[in-house]
Amino acid sequence: MKLAKLSLVAMLALATTATAEVKIALDSKPDLETSGSYNWAHTFGKVLTEAGMEVREMPRGSVGNEAEKFDQISTGLLEVSLSDVRAVAQVDPFIYGVRLPYIFDDIAHMDRTLDAGKVFDRVNENLAKQDAVLLSLAPLGPSSGVITTKAVVRSPADMSDLRMRALDDAQIAMYKAWGSSGTIVPWGEVPAGLQTGVIDGYLNSPFVPVMFGQTDFVKNFSDAGVIIPLRAVIVSKLWYDGLSADERSTVDAAVEAADAATREWLAAASVRGLTSLEEKGVTVQRLTAEERAVFREASKPVYDSGLMASEDIQIWTSLSDGNR
Repeated sequence: MKLAKLSLVAMLALATTATAEVKIALDSKPDLETSGSYNWAHTFGKVLTEAGMEVREMPRGSVGNEAEKFDQISTGLLEVSLSDVRAVAQVDPFIYGVRLPYIFDDIAHMDRTLDAGKVFDRVNENLAKQDAVLLSLAPLGPSSGVITTKAVVRSPADMSDLRMRALDDAQIAMYKAWGSSGTIVPWGEVPAGLQTGVIDGYLNSPFVPVMFGQTDFVKNFSDAGVIIPLRAVIVSKLWYDGLSADERSTVDAAVEAADAATREWLAAASVRGLTSLEEKGVTVQRLTAEERAVFREASKPVYDSGLMASEDIQIWTSLSDGNR
C-alpha cells in the first residue's frame, strides 16, 4: 500500500468498514433504453443492494473528470467508476488492443479473446501499482459508425474532406489511414464543434447522438461497425481487498450478472439503435459487407502506426484470429 500518496481523508476512508456505501460513478445518463454502460451499472448495483450492500449512483460528471475519478479510485475515495478505456491505457497501453479497428467481429468474439488471453489478469498486474482493479469492459452500445453533420459516408473516400473529432492519437491514426483528418476534442466541446463546423463528425455508437440530444445537428450515420465502444469498469483495490469473503463473492456475482444483462441488451440494441436515429430524422447508411470490407482494408495501417508495441499488436491479432 502506497500510504505516501494518501491524504488524511483517504486514510480515514480506509478505516471505515467494507460494508459502507458503494459509490458508482456513472458515465452517461441513467437510461436503460439507450445506454449499455448504465445497464451494466444498474444491474451491478441491484445485485449489491439485494445482498444488503448500500449503493449510490453518482451522476455523470458529479465526481470530476476522468483523471479525477481515477485518482479517487486509486486513493479509495470512490469505489466504482465507469471510465474511458484510456484511463486504463495510461497505466497499461496493452488494453488499447480493444480499440484496434475491426479487431472483434462482435461482443461474443471479444469475450472469447479476452478470456483466452487472460487480458484482465495481465492488465491488473499493472493497475495494482495504482491501487485499481479492472473488473469488466462494458459495451456502451452497438459497434461504432461514422456520425456526421452533413456528409453521407459509404466509403473512406467520402471522408477525404472531413475533419473528424478524435478521442486520442489512435483515432487520429485511423482517420489518417482512411484519407481523412482528425483533431482531439474533449467530449463536452463536441456539440459546439459540430455546430460551428470546427469538426464534421465523430466515431461512436448509434445511440450516442440520441442519448446526448445531438440529432438537431447530426444528420447522417454510417453503419461501418469499426469498434465496439467500451467503458472500463474500474474499482478501488483498497476497497475490493477490504471486502469480506461474502462481500467479495457478491461483487464478483454482480459483475457476472451485469455482463450478462448488458450483452442481452446489446443484442436488441444493435437493431434499435439504427431505428432510433431514423425516428429522430437522422439518415442511416446501412453498409453492405463489401462496403465494410473497404473500411477494414483501409484500417490496416493503424496496426503498424507505432501507437502500440509491435509485440502487443501481434498478441492481439493472434488472439483475435484464434478465437473467431
